[in-house]
Amino acid sequence: MDIDELKQWLFTEGKAAKTIESYVNDVKGFQSYLAEKLNDVPVLSRFSFVRYKEHLTKEGYAVSTINKKINSLKVYNDFLRTKGIISESFIQLKRDRIKIAAGSEDNVEALSEEQVEQLLFYVENRNKVSTRNKQIVYLLLYTGVRVSELIGIKIADVDFLTSQLTVIGKGGKRREIGLRQDVLQLVRDYMKKERSESNFSHSDYLLVSQRAEKMHRDAVRDWLAKISKELGFKLHPHLFRYTFCTRLLKKGVDLTTVSKLAGHSTVSMTAKFYIQTTKQEKMDAVNLL
Repeated sequence: MDIDELKQWLFTEGKAAKTIESYVNDVKGFQSYLAEKLNDVPVLSRFSFVRYKEHLTKEGYAVSTINKKINSLKVYNDFLRTKGIISESFIQLKRDRIKIAAGSEDNVEALSEEQVEQLLFYVENRNKVSTRNKQIVYLLLYTGVRVSELIGIKIADVDFLTSQLTVIGKGGKRREIGLRQDVLQLVRDYMKKERSESNFSHSDYLLVSQRAEKMHRDAVRDWLAKISKELGFKLHPHLFRYTFCTRLLKKGVDLTTVSKLAGHSTVSMTAKFYIQTTKQEKMDAVNLL
């Protein structure tokens, strides 16, 4: 089955470029599994799907990742039916998605205030942390941007006069986030020294690497994983987003404002952070007795 056909179909269905990329990668993963592990099976069947789901579980994939892949294969199933390649729906999301234990679906991981202080103290060490990497921590912590949005920031997106950052989010949606003066100063310092001496100082993108005019998201993830070992707690880009939302809510910022700053498509997406925050506050209150 031609992957290009699937891409075209998803495009005509109105899917965003990033969504198409995600679906296609998941389908390719499934096809690779079919080629390696299962011989002489149809392009998709109930048998091959169940075996693949078992394989993902055995490999230790997170429940959320497995469910994302199941969702992609359901879309693939729909595509194959539309094209007349198969005539059945082998996947039903209600039945096939892995259920998360009751009460755990809203468990939001966030850095504690002590961990935030420890991290900020760590990035002050100029021998260990470059200005660029310190800037990455500050941008993630104080803007709540996704890692894809972080590496996509262009110099033109930073307005030094109004202290605003323009972010292009999911589906090309634009939002503005106010920048603290210490974050702005870090951007200035980075552009003045490290970035100006880079081979890619001409790049439109704010964050450049030694090998490219735009930093790769994996480089951000890898660096955070590396310093996690020294700090003693696990860091990943999305953790900063959780922390950003949770800290704002704890400081009394209303849900609608937090939702707009985070670029959530609905306020209900932000509400899970609020639920978790209030749960923790209630527990802290009881523990004071």
